[in-house]
Amino acid sequence: MDTHIIIGEDAAGHPVRIDMEELLATRLLVQGNSGSGKSHLLRRLLEESAGMVQQVVIDPEGDFTSLADLFPHVVIDGAAHSAAEIEALARRVREHRASIVLALEGLDVEQQIRCAAHFLGALFDAPREHWFPALVVVDEAQMFAPAAAGEIGEDTRRIALTAMTNLMCRGRKRGLAGIVATQRLAKLAKNVAAEASNFLMGRTFLDIDMARAADLLGMERRQAENIRDLERGRFLGLGPAISRRPVPIRIGSVQSGHIRNASGLVPLPDAPAEDMQTLLHAELDNQVQDAASPAGAGHAPVPAMARHMETLEPAASSVMETGAAAPLQQQAEGEQTEALKAILAAIASDPAAPFQPASRLFQNFQRSCRQNGVRAMIDMSAFRRKFAYAIADIDSLDVAAQAAIRKLAGRVEDDVLAPFLLLARGAAAGDTMPDEDALARAYGTSSPGRIRRLLDHLESIGLIVIREEYGGGRTVLVPELEFVRAD
Repeated sequence: MDTHIIIGEDAAGHPVRIDMEELLATRLLVQGNSGSGKSHLLRRLLEESAGMVQQVVIDPEGDFTSLADLFPHVVIDGAAHSAAEIEALARRVREHRASIVLALEGLDVEQQIRCAAHFLGALFDAPREHWFPALVVVDEAQMFAPAAAGEIGEDTRRIALTAMTNLMCRGRKRGLAGIVATQRLAKLAKNVAAEASNFLMGRTFLDIDMARAADLLGMERRQAENIRDLERGRFLGLGPAISRRPVPIRIGSVQSGHIRNASGLVPLPDAPAEDMQTLLHAELDNQVQDAASPAGAGHAPVPAMARHMETLEPAASSVMETGAAAPLQQQAEGEQTEALKAILAAIASDPAAPFQPASRLFQNFQRSCRQNGVRAMIDMSAFRRKFAYAIADIDSLDVAAQAAIRKLAGRVEDDVLAPFLLLARGAAAGDTMPDEDALARAYGTSSPGRIRRLLDHLESIGLIVIREEYGGGRTVLVPELEFVRAD
């Protein structure tokens, strides 16, 4: 088996190879300022070695979830699991040698750090019989192994630094090969960076970062000035798995798509200034009051934008209406609403959609809106709720049933809304209640245990009532709707 991959070309156009077997034993550090091509480099390395070695990617920004489109990677949404489930998933990843992307973009920074720390710790503590070789790629490593205490809690910093230190210092004997990427060497803990024997250094400008890069590359400070002149996608490589002397590398192309970021120019909205002003100020007082008032007992607070978008009707769908709108304007706004519903229905029709991260679905939604010339003035939270309505096909019910269900749905959290709407739809329509497989799909899980906990949660907040039967079946009632009997 050839253990080499081509990472790019040198200045003369000759291919530059990385010995993956050597990399597993000696680890890798990637450094480059924002925009230097660091993520592109990691993607190239992952794609070229995907069929050679198990891969585990800690992805705080959702940049690498598209690997699952072309390779057998499983995307794990960190925001959808508890700490105990994250640790259990890590143990199963080691046991079954699954290549995964741990997507953390749905969490805030401190939660990202704790989630990654629990996952890495469980990888490290796996039983000896599961110590198979695996690449563990940690992007934005300065977050998870900071050189100094910052805004995060000291307890969070301690467990994250312990997990990263174990990965880089002791992971080799357990088959774990750490690949850490950082924007700032000066912000990365020295005991983590020092364990890497291979380096790919991209463009950097700050003197303190260049000084550390020069020390790691064994270069004089004057030579390190060349790091400032590196173009995007070009790196200096050094190490036993790459080259015995620093070699300039132009990173090769990649196959999987890169998530669109906000650094490029995009067309501005074409709404007139008067409409935009109305959009910004519509129902502003109500939203401020809703945000300031405490949630009632048993009621989960729902973002005001989500509540507003849920109550839109085709006859009066636009928040830009200031009174008696012209018939032509009403017709255009109705067409926009119908187009939004069609786009949401198309996304919801994909059987794999509920299992994808919400951020990725939202990006697909925005892209479809741009392609169809539809203005989608909704945020991530509003999208998640509208997507849940599309999954449950609530619009096919009569108006009275829709109104009753929407009223109940205001008390349901975003992450459990879709399965509740399936239950409510069945109760309102008098159909057979969706089985656990249908609920699991709407919930984005394959775990029967999570469905049971979901039903217990919905019962605890008074939305449903579960009655166990002697024959082993059960009846689920939605108190404010017609009940439906479960098989």
